[in-house]
Amino acid sequence: MELMIPPGRLDRPVDQETDHVLGPADAEISLVEYGSYACSHCRAANGRIAQARDQLGDRVCYAFRHRPLTDNSVSFRAAELAELARTPEAFWSAHIKLMTRSIQLTEDDLVAVAADLGVNADFEHGDSEAMRRARARVEADIASSRASGVRLTPTFYINRRRYDGPWDESSLVDAMLGTLGHRVRTAALDFASWGPSAGILLVLATVAAIVLTNSPFGPAFEALWRQEFGVSLGNAAFRMLIFHWVNDGLLTVFFLVVGLEVKREMTVGHLASRRSAALPIAAALGGMVVPALLYALVIPVGTWSYGWGVPMATDTAFAIALIALMGDRVPVELRIFLTAAAIVDDIGAIVVVAVFYSGEIHPAYLAAAAAVGVALALLSRSKVYLLSPYILLGVGLWAFVYASGLHPTLAGLVLALFIPTRPPANLAALMTQASTIIASEARHDGEVLRHGPSTPALRALDAIYDRLESPADRLLRHAGARSSYAILPIFALANAGVAINLNVFVGHGSLMAAIAAGLAIGKPLGVFLAAAAAVRAGIAVKPEEYTWRQLAGAGALAGIGFTMSLFIAGQAFPNATDFSAAKIAVFAASILSAVVGTALLWELRARS
Repeated sequence: MELMIPPGRLDRPVDQETDHVLGPADAEISLVEYGSYACSHCRAANGRIAQARDQLGDRVCYAFRHRPLTDNSVSFRAAELAELARTPEAFWSAHIKLMTRSIQLTEDDLVAVAADLGVNADFEHGDSEAMRRARARVEADIASSRASGVRLTPTFYINRRRYDGPWDESSLVDAMLGTLGHRVRTAALDFASWGPSAGILLVLATVAAIVLTNSPFGPAFEALWRQEFGVSLGNAAFRMLIFHWVNDGLLTVFFLVVGLEVKREMTVGHLASRRSAALPIAAALGGMVVPALLYALVIPVGTWSYGWGVPMATDTAFAIALIALMGDRVPVELRIFLTAAAIVDDIGAIVVVAVFYSGEIHPAYLAAAAAVGVALALLSRSKVYLLSPYILLGVGLWAFVYASGLHPTLAGLVLALFIPTRPPANLAALMTQASTIIASEARHDGEVLRHGPSTPALRALDAIYDRLESPADRLLRHAGARSSYAILPIFALANAGVAINLNVFVGHGSLMAAIAAGLAIGKPLGVFLAAAAAVRAGIAVKPEEYTWRQLAGAGALAGIGFTMSLFIAGQAFPNATDFSAAKIAVFAASILSAVVGTALLWELRARS
């Protein structure tokens, strides 16, 4: 069975027998480089590595592994030539010469190094045992680079962890010494790259909210969210409770991120084509309609009948976190299906909130919001790619939507629709331009009164950087992490706190049963039946990589409501006791759905 290498980790440790090593084998720091003698970046980094080794001395063990450039015929031959060295000293002598003898590796360099090693200049055509060993060693390093996830040269690994920072000696030394700043950054990146991390944060925030609510600090914790916060200018003032700033303000950013994700999926992602989008869209619609109908069947017409939207939503963070925890037990195609269905589900929840859970409509403010929407459309149509005008208009849109009586989080979705994407950049042209600018600036290094790149050069590099990424992708990259790791945990702290009081259960049995049944029964049933109907009607095609029973397991995971369910419950049940009962039902149904879905997928994989 093939061993799975975690992302960003080295496939095997440094070995004195199979690696070319400088420094003691028991050094506290290991630095592994995958590089090529024909790579200009590797040649430039070579001096920086030497300087870093000079600073650290015997504290570092450096190993070089070959990763020849695939589009350069000289590259692979240079690696084989270095491997013909008979001693470690001869290898490192050849290594330095191949890296530094000329600005760009040439045939003359190979001839000169071959002469130093005492081998024939036509060495690559030889069939000797030494040549076969050299070729096998280079191919082993290439295989190691693939297993380690190397995509470019040079790629560095510090203590078996890929290093993605700058290549100057100061940055390398900081990384190898593990300074506090580097350790904090690395730990944060590791946590963010771990699939279940967002779900874990939500769980911790939820537990913290419940514990604090039921502790002696409960009244103070509740009073915190009821504090007013706002701005004032003269007699004009705008204030809201902190609780409302979270639910109406911060959650708008969450909906903005959801809108951007949907836009990406519909343009270049899993929803880009009709056939790929049909199955998750049908499943998501079924997963919204059936729970709402089941809730309506249980709850008679009255005050609680307004809560039919509570069991409609799927919590994307929790569902994806559980799938990530199960690893290869869940086929990749099933992960894609559930992710796409959850995104469509989020859009449905936003529409439901905007249409059915808004207040009294004020036409004048609604017209003002529409005017801002037209301005956003004009900006996008005019190909304005600066983000700042969109953000400023988005703030105005939020204010007008809030004042109109519609739920203000709708502004996040509308803003996402107008933030532009643009055609992919010409990477070759931009990289050539950047390399030319950097090379020109490097020629001035060391001049008197010159302490870095010139302002025009920095502006040009900034322009190149801006062209590499569309405004929508840039905003999603920055706001996406904040949504998952800050906004949703804060939302859970503000909304998940429920007092553990048996009185909550009195008179609320039917409400709790309706919500729990909608999530734990209606969700998986709706997802499965709608998907089956779409396939049967020829609208969609189910991938062969997962079975119908596995799709049913994913449908069970869709019953994890949590974030959106709590949000809608807060809108549907203004009475505090009703809201508490709804929260308990959402918690119970989400836990049950998670257990059933995980057990089903786990068992199916175990039997297969």
